[in-house]
Amino acid sequence: MRLVVVSAGLSVPSSTRLLGDRLAAAVERRAEDVDVEVVELRELAVEIAHHFTNGFPGRALAAALDAVAGADGLIVVTPVFSASYSGLFKSFFDVLDKDALTGKPVLIAATGGTARHSLVLEHALRPLFAYLRAVVVPTGVYAASEDWGGPDGLADRVERAATELTTLMRGLTPTHGTRKTDFEVTPFAELLK
Repeated sequence: MRLVVVSAGLSVPSSTRLLGDRLAAAVERRAEDVDVEVVELRELAVEIAHHFTNGFPGRALAAALDAVAGADGLIVVTPVFSASYSGLFKSFFDVLDKDALTGKPVLIAATGGTARHSLVLEHALRPLFAYLRAVVVPTGVYAASEDWGGPDGLADRVERAATELTTLMRGLTPTHGTRKTDFEVTPFAELLK
């Protein structure tokens, strides 16, 4: 299985990338056959901007777009700016083909300085990926500054979300051909049994 982590962190080191790495590691513990690729949007910022102005992706952006489109599942992580996802994060998904995420399992996650921004998962990220026709896992993961290393349940949320993503990645398999939109869907209630 191919898992792609899309990280919109801007700093180095980045708590956004750290959360993405933790989520990917939790998926790897559940699926021995998973191949993880990380897409750092910070490194693609100029190519994303050029894509908007000239209509063509640069070489690195094209590779990132292909990786996302070809993934069996995604982990998407953004820092919170002005109570929503970052502009860089949104811009990347704006240049992605409109059908690339149809039926694709996506785990949404975000980082921020305070827990007050945690609703970004439900009010910004979940609607974005629903619009893109992705299958968003039930548990989103938000990490505020005080969550790192504390007994707040971040580790539990990471594990639960990774389990849900792994289950969906195994449960949504192409039924024939190479069309990415032909899926055999296992009802979520059955997945929980």
